Amino acid sequence: MWSKIVSEETLTDEIKDRKADVAAAVANPSDFKGGGYDRAREAFSSIALAFGVIAAYDQDIRWKKDAATARDLFARVGVNCKVGTDQSHAESKARLEDLGAMLDGGRPESKADRDEDFRWSQVAARPALMNRLETAEHVIGAGMASRGDFDRAIDRIRHDAEIVAMIGEAIQQPDFEYHDDDSFRGYAAAMRDAAGKVREACGKRDYEAARAAASELKKSCDACHGDYRS
Repeated sequence: MWSKIVSEETLTDEIKDRKADVAAAVANPSDFKGGGYDRAREAFSSIALAFGVIAAYDQDIRWKKDAATARDLFARVGVNCKVGTDQSHAESKARLEDLGAMLDGGRPESKADRDEDFRWSQVAARPALMNRLETAEHVIGAGMASRGDFDRAIDRIRHDAEIVAMIGEAIQQPDFEYHDDDSFRGYAAAMRDAAGKVREACGKRDYEAARAAASELKKSCDACHGDYRS
């Protein structure tokens, strides 16, 4: 199922891209405490979700063996980065080292401490994922300004469309906030499906279809924000 929503390439690239965000956020302890922790939280949440999807992926994929451990480690640091403290900064740096090791072909040095079954609601808080969605929506919207913009940014648009579709599917999973609210699930499904249409149009290099799908995506996001924004 997940392979129809997001590709291995997109998952890998998302983790690499967010590693750079974490590195910038933790580089200076004072900057981290002054607001960098919030940027780290968003990046860690996206990384945790990507590893969560990898752990559940329906095909062989890079990092699958260690994905559940990585998912839990990055989910926990994402929660702890709600505040900027010496402790959350130290934990963030440790997770950055784990991520670097994994990108270099190794395994995370740390072990996740889990005594209960995994729940999707533990991967990331909804507000952090909504921030990632807003970034993706901006990328996709900017890419639809003209055919030239679309052609130049097509790979980035496709990447972010898959991230939107992935989040749209994840937030419908059991135990996620509002997962049992039919209206919320309807918005999430509409967002996922519209993002999938953007992805498909990018594959065909069809600007008009991509623009129509992007408009559909924006409408679904705006409608959801009107009822559930926090």
